[in-house]
Amino acid sequence: MQTAVSKLVVIGSGAWGTTLALVADRAGTETTLLARNQEDYEVFSESRRHPRSLPGIALPDSLMVSMDTERVLADADIVLLAIPSQKLRTGVLPIAPLLNGKIVASAAKGIEIGTSLLPTQILQEVLGEGSGASICALSGPNLANEIAQGKPATTVIASTDTEAAATVQRALMGPTFRVYTSPDVIGVQIGGALKNIVAIGAGIGDGLQAGDNAKAAFMTRGIAEIARLGVALGADPLTFAGLSGIGDLICTCSSDLSRNHRVGVKLASGESLDAILASMGEVAEGVDTTRATVKMARDLRIEMPIAEEMYQVMFEGKSPLDAVIALMGREPRHEHI
Repeated sequence: MQTAVSKLVVIGSGAWGTTLALVADRAGTETTLLARNQEDYEVFSESRRHPRSLPGIALPDSLMVSMDTERVLADADIVLLAIPSQKLRTGVLPIAPLLNGKIVASAAKGIEIGTSLLPTQILQEVLGEGSGASICALSGPNLANEIAQGKPATTVIASTDTEAAATVQRALMGPTFRVYTSPDVIGVQIGGALKNIVAIGAGIGDGLQAGDNAKAAFMTRGIAEIARLGVALGADPLTFAGLSGIGDLICTCSSDLSRNHRVGVKLASGESLDAILASMGEVAEGVDTTRATVKMARDLRIEMPIAEEMYQVMFEGKSPLDAVIALMGREPRHEHI
């Protein structure tokens, strides 16, 4: 049975946060987008356009934009956090008391450096057991620009609270955006985070003109590597055959709209990582996720050769071509071991 329409607030007014606000508004949900600063608020309010991203996309009059955090959070049923993983903790700490009793969903795709925590685990730590918040994770093959344009897309909302997941599903699902639910909070987040590492490698392969055979093999071995770590952390292996696993991987490794893929292409051309990141203007989560993942894999003694090679290219000066040679030269083995 359809319940009353929820009030949803999006925190994080980058391209993805703004897109999610558009999605919720199109679904008929009363939606407010919190602008990050006064300058952005004025641009949103006056032009009804994003200050930097999503060219040609107008915000409908029904989508509210605000800077009054306390007021809009007081009325919210769902708080959707489109904050990068490395900034999630500091972004949530000041507003943690305002999230008590809310459905809080993270749309970040990464792992926190230093703690090896996933976004929902960060939220659990910051909000505390007594908050009464229902925590969810949103992930899938979601390129913001296409979704903002109204092109068909799907995503997954994961939570151990099935009713909370269903509430977010209803708040976001519309004619061009289909939302599935999952109880596998760990698997959905691991798939969303680690596919960005593989996407950087796929970009390197495209930049080196390695070919379609190489790309197909790289993506397939990439999902095997992602699943290996995910299952060790308690994830359902079937999750990695779904939208937040292979679906997100295909999308991010194949599209020129993918920031992480662009990082790989530029690395292959000889640009330094610092120069690439300085020129992007938006976060490529795969860079920091590579650091966090390699530490986690080493601590757990899980073999992740793709992540290791990407780490060496980005942080230890290894050439992209040498990384390809190293992966191709590994010892022979059974495919499913």
